[in-house]
Amino acid sequence: MKKTLLLLLLFLGLSMSVSAHVTEDTAAKSLDSISAKDAIKPRKSRLSIGGYGEVVFTRNFFSANPARYTDAANFANDKGHGRFDLPHVVLWLGYDFGRGWSLGTEIEFEHGGVGSAVEMEVDEGGEYESEIEQGGEVVLEQFWINKAWLAGKINLKVGHLIVPVGATNMHHMPTEFFTNMRPEGENTIMPCTWHQTGVSLWGRTKDWRYELMFLPGLDSDRFNSQNWIGGGAGSPYEFKIANSYAGAFRVDNFSVKGLRLSLSGYIGNSFKNSLSSTDGARYKGVKGTILLGAFDFSYNRHNLVVRGNFDYGHLFDSELITTFNMTMRKDSPSPKQHIGSDALAGGIEVGYDFFGLNKKLHEDGQSFHLFARYEYYDSMFRTQGSVIDSEWCARHRWVVGLNYRPMRDIVVKAEYGQGILAKSYNNEPYVSLGIAYAGLFNNYFNDAKWAAKQAKRKAAREARKSVKSL
Repeated sequence: MKKTLLLLLLFLGLSMSVSAHVTEDTAAKSLDSISAKDAIKPRKSRLSIGGYGEVVFTRNFFSANPARYTDAANFANDKGHGRFDLPHVVLWLGYDFGRGWSLGTEIEFEHGGVGSAVEMEVDEGGEYESEIEQGGEVVLEQFWINKAWLAGKINLKVGHLIVPVGATNMHHMPTEFFTNMRPEGENTIMPCTWHQTGVSLWGRTKDWRYELMFLPGLDSDRFNSQNWIGGGAGSPYEFKIANSYAGAFRVDNFSVKGLRLSLSGYIGNSFKNSLSSTDGARYKGVKGTILLGAFDFSYNRHNLVVRGNFDYGHLFDSELITTFNMTMRKDSPSPKQHIGSDALAGGIEVGYDFFGLNKKLHEDGQSFHLFARYEYYDSMFRTQGSVIDSEWCARHRWVVGLNYRPMRDIVVKAEYGQGILAKSYNNEPYVSLGIAYAGLFNNYFNDAKWAAKQAKRKAAREARKSVKSL
């Protein structure tokens, strides 16, 4: 009897030991095979919150005097100047209503926003005075409602939208370019970020994305020498004038892994898009039509990032528009400057991620890019008739620097660069440091990597519990 009981206990002990080893081994294997879908479903939120922003410190080794171009020789030896800036601080809010309906909003504080205050001046008998304490802008950059069909292959978006022309407008977050400030060429000759109220038909299918947009035309009153049509998207009024209309398009191709090829364009009239009277006999038939085309690309693979763009635009009737603007009243919002008939901008940047050579750093989401950028742009590439060509509007620009990312959504930037102008002007060297972020603050709701990590953690906890229970 005693021998039988002893054998029974020994058999049970061996069974439990084998069972424990099998359970532990199975649990270990499940850590590699278990999927996020099986272990933990990503939490879904109808509300999305995000944003981006930059802090930039710059030391310019050239004169800050506004006359440095009209009288360059007298400012050749001027001391440099420093700038601390918040170029953009942006908050995104989005909401998914369901059944294909969604909402997107974006409010942007440029250069710290606008600060004003009413103060009592003690040294002026206690009078109240209104003062501007800080420059900058607060802009509603996006506000739209989108309806999707066929799983996003067809979308109709209505509201205040980004005009998808050029690389910078479509990819303007600070984590999408190497330099501290947005690429200078596109940011000079066209509105950046270009946002207007309109209607967009867009979608993506397999390796293609397309977009067609209908929007109000630009306002030629606000064109100028340095920025060409760049000021025409804004409005000094409480509404956007829409006497003239325009169309824009963009097509992206993703057939090659890691490579995006993009073509975009814009056509629209600008001269009649003003509150000023343009019905004089001299200006009859003037439309101020703008034709703008852009090609851009991005390659990101094998630790190498290469981005490039080329943009070319033509403004019809630029001489008559210049004459009209120069004769406007002094209190008008027009800069009253000579305007080129043609403008161009081209640039390329190359960066290599040295942290990509280290598997652990790469998997941890860290990167360290050394980069170089070159660009050329001219807002008065060609002029018409009596329009004066300001040669200082054309320049080469090169930049070298680094980008360090301690994680995916944060980047620290440092760079040295120089703007190279014609011989009769002074070059513009500088050094700049910055830190930026961009991302969804609640992206873990739909982040596959987050879900996979949570799945493994859950599986590990279950495995430990099963072992302890034995």
